[in-house]
Amino acid sequence: MTKLLALDTSTEACSVALQVGTDILTLDEACPQQHSKRVLPMVQQLLNQAGISLNQLDGIVFGRGPGSFTGVRIGVGVTQGLAFGADVPVFGVSTLAAMAQAAQRLHGATQVIAAIDARMAEVYIGHFSLQQGLMQLNGEELAVKPADITAFDISGEVYAVGTGWQTYAEQLLAKQQAKIAADILYPSARDMLTLALPALQAGKFVTAEQAEPVYVRDEVTWQKLPGR
Repeated sequence: MTKLLALDTSTEACSVALQVGTDILTLDEACPQQHSKRVLPMVQQLLNQAGISLNQLDGIVFGRGPGSFTGVRIGVGVTQGLAFGADVPVFGVSTLAAMAQAAQRLHGATQVIAAIDARMAEVYIGHFSLQQGLMQLNGEELAVKPADITAFDISGEVYAVGTGWQTYAEQLLAKQQAKIAADILYPSARDMLTLALPALQAGKFVTAEQAEPVYVRDEVTWQKLPGR
């Protein structure tokens, strides 16, 4: 019986999900700047509810980004701490892919453009399509100004998910007509479980120290001020 924990702190939401066999427990909270306080109690609540301990898990799944720099770091750090302590492997799932998977689960979507408001007048954005029940990335995930996006050129019904579509709806719809799913603003750990299961079966989980965040916006460099 598969036992997997998933957590995500990469956006304004804090999300934790636990799968035991076919049963899935989920907690989703919008708690900006409270992730480091909330995520561990939420994990403990679900473990207590299911009556299992961390070291009984087959693995821990984490939202690897893109998202808030601090939020992604918290998620990776908490995952590493839990996984080290319990000696279980880990696996990172794209936050954009998780939202695309939610559109499949809730709306039966087969084509999704997921966009997270990345601040600095940019979005983190990716185009996903359904392949064998799972949302797969086409091309790459980008950090880009909405005005600089080249047309996706997708035909058929396209769903749009994430805070990027709330903030920049007009600019994004000018690039690609899509049906905005207003019920999917943030990634949910529940959908990360779905995306991680095949990776668990394929032996793709890694040790805690190999947990890697994906920031997408790699060009953010922290320059020292002159004279510092």
